[in-house]
Amino acid sequence: MGLNRRSMLEGTAALAASFALSRAARAEGLFSTVPGEWRTFETTIGIQIAKPEGKVQAWVPLPSVDQADWMRSGTSTWKADGSDAVVVSEKIYGAKMLHIVWPEGTVAPVAEVSSRFSTRDRAVELTAAGNVKQLSTAERHLYIQGTELIPVDGIVKETADKITAGAKTDFDKARAIYEWAIENTFRNPKTRGCGLGDITYMIKSGDLSGKCADINALYVGLARASGLPARDVYGLRLGPSKFGYKSLGPSTENVTKAQHCRAEVFLDGFGWVPVDPADVRKVVLEEPPGNLGKDDDKVLQARKTLLGAWEGNWVAYNFAHDIALPGSAGPKVPFLMYPQAETAAGRLDCLDPDSVKYTITAREITA
Repeated sequence: MGLNRRSMLEGTAALAASFALSRAARAEGLFSTVPGEWRTFETTIGIQIAKPEGKVQAWVPLPSVDQADWMRSGTSTWKADGSDAVVVSEKIYGAKMLHIVWPEGTVAPVAEVSSRFSTRDRAVELTAAGNVKQLSTAERHLYIQGTELIPVDGIVKETADKITAGAKTDFDKARAIYEWAIENTFRNPKTRGCGLGDITYMIKSGDLSGKCADINALYVGLARASGLPARDVYGLRLGPSKFGYKSLGPSTENVTKAQHCRAEVFLDGFGWVPVDPADVRKVVLEEPPGNLGKDDDKVLQARKTLLGAWEGNWVAYNFAHDIALPGSAGPKVPFLMYPQAETAAGRLDCLDPDSVKYTITAREITA
């Protein structure tokens, strides 16, 4: 069944409680991101089409985000013998991808794509508004409108209005939605990949479980429905968390399953503010020893930090939704965070290793 009024009010009731943090959780150092030195990483994606049939195509996401304070997308190189390979950009959001086409008769379509880029920790000071450049009219329109899976009317709008009732400022709205998402969603380890982000289904069914592409899409949709520009940021975790969170970074160079979607909300006077309620729920479920209480210090610190900050052990690919893959005869993809592929028989399942085999490694460049 759908969400009832009581569940809607839980987020509001929890708002004050969540900021009554323990003394240990308030202490700096456990999870305190401060923009500092840039770090350079290189990822390598190896892809193989297991059962080629006719013309074979693949689309590999490339870093497409350049932000002066936290992301420099760098350059990419590739090897894809016997193919035509070209970098293309999706027209609405500017998401870049390598489009690879192998001709009919290719026995073993394989490719290797390497990208080098720089990233660093991020933190937005939220105690006082400053002189921040406003969004253009076109940007504001883009990031406040609905998408196929993230509508901003109907039950989404009704839910957003209940969550933000009584909020006096845009920051109050953004924080209320963040707290509500943490209180009412939970991470489901059985969700395939990072989820789909079908927020209407989530709200109507009352099943607010999922992974990052579900929980953070829910945040984005509720924010947009509240009049706040917001966007998902699709990317990949690169290495361990330097703050000791085992759940918030891979422990090896193999990052094949380390895709992660984050979110941002634009607040006048603050600019784009990083938001990640999905990672708070990940800490609750997965941080050793697992199934932590919401009053655990690590959970409290993550909850405090992930509204306004995030760690730079992660690369942003793009902000794109509902992507029509260039040259594809198949349907749009809701987002581009994994390599995609298709043959003459149709779109392949990018989460099925028997259809598309790929590995992703990441290493930090220190020299």
